[in-house]
Amino acid sequence: MLVANEHQARLRQRDLAEVKAQEEQEREEARKNRDFTQIYPKGWRRISALAKGNPQAVSLYVFFAEHIDPTCGAVVCDQQLLADQMGVTTRTIRRWLDYLEDERALVRIPIVGKVCAYALDPHEVWKGYNNTKEYAAFLTRTLVNKDGNIKRRIMSMFSPDERLIDLDELPSEPLTPD
Repeated sequence: MLVANEHQARLRQRDLAEVKAQEEQEREEARKNRDFTQIYPKGWRRISALAKGNPQAVSLYVFFAEHIDPTCGAVVCDQQLLADQMGVTTRTIRRWLDYLEDERALVRIPIVGKVCAYALDPHEVWKGYNNTKEYAAFLTRTLVNKDGNIKRRIMSMFSPDERLIDLDELPSEPLTPD
């Protein structure tokens, strides 16, 4: 913005100071809500249903919800870390993971060895600092094997339709953003 006189220059400086103050306030709010996790009604229904089927596995689901990375919507870790955090064996963790995956509560994406990325449905759980948003969008890049197995499981889990999707009917081309 060009300023023609001293008065316009003062107005512009005041505007810039207001913008800077607003940005600082937003950064402070982000720091205050660093550990914020939003659980939507669909997420509470999920927790209730999981508790009826396998109450112990709910603690793992909650662990993922608490530790989900707000930048990508997933938790990346190995089974031993999960076992140590939950105070159980890796065999128990595998059973809980299998149960959560069978119930479509999470998607397990193998990375290397026993390290996986665990993604929750963003319509159930969302992590971010702005708790006044009506919705959340996760901008992520997911790498999957050519076989498309993980892609199909992700599409099935995040389907807006509550019914199960026939995984064999899904296209095999790579995921692309809308």
